[in-house]
Amino acid sequence: MAAVLQETFQLALFDAPLGAEILGLDLDRPLPQRDFQRLHKAHLDHHLLVFRNQRITPQQQVDFSRRFGPLQIHVLRNFQLPSHPEVLIISNIIEDGQPVGLGDAGHFWHSDLSYKETPSLGSMLHAQELPSEGGDTLFANMHLAYDTLPAALRNAVQGARAEHSYLAQYDELRRRSPFRPALTQAQIDEVKPVQHPVVRTHPETGRKALFVSEHFTTRIVGLPEDESRALLNELFAHSVKPEHVYRHQWAPHDLVFWDNRSLMHLAAGTPAHLRRKLYRTTIEGDVPF
Repeated sequence: MAAVLQETFQLALFDAPLGAEILGLDLDRPLPQRDFQRLHKAHLDHHLLVFRNQRITPQQQVDFSRRFGPLQIHVLRNFQLPSHPEVLIISNIIEDGQPVGLGDAGHFWHSDLSYKETPSLGSMLHAQELPSEGGDTLFANMHLAYDTLPAALRNAVQGARAEHSYLAQYDELRRRSPFRPALTQAQIDEVKPVQHPVVRTHPETGRKALFVSEHFTTRIVGLPEDESRALLNELFAHSVKPEHVYRHQWAPHDLVFWDNRSLMHLAAGTPAHLRRKLYRTTIEGDVPF
């Protein structure tokens, strides 16, 4: 029997510096190319899309993610979904004395995989279990952060490059969480430090955005350590001003798809006694310029 195509979806913009909700679209049904193209444009325009009440399987999430590009496998492979290595389990749940997923993901502001030569285009996070309180995710619009830079800061970052390292906060996260694993030498070799522009140009829209984060950015290349740290601290503080930030309060079975070239995000935290589990897929992007 031929698949029934969906009616065109609706877009509801958030009263926020980014984001929109997609109405009338079920991702467990075939998505026509014309609707996919509209979604792609909406993602570029608004940087974050929320799909409510999506009863999709991990395979359907993987298949939908792949329509935007190849998927990237996280270095912490012990938190992969066993049947789908493309899916990273984000969870604070402990079973039989062991974590079922990465429990402290998003503790610091960051853009996913900025520590790779080809950072992420975007990430999709699908809610599986949600706590009765807490568990929000904050997103900061890095285009707005760049557009509103004071003149002195804008001059300071023109042409500058910064180093990104997966290891930048890793020991601190291990100190805070007994469940974050030590990295093997092979894993360390997989995440060697890289350098990217402090101001990147979005490859599809041409818009400029700040591309530094407190989680992964270690230094401004070519500056003395004290000057580098002072400049980064100013950029971090400016990036996450309230007027740049949207706070997502999760609802059951939400799927959230954001653009890592345009946004940073932060996990607001979940009470330890409440269960939270989400599935993340990550789409490969381009070398920043």
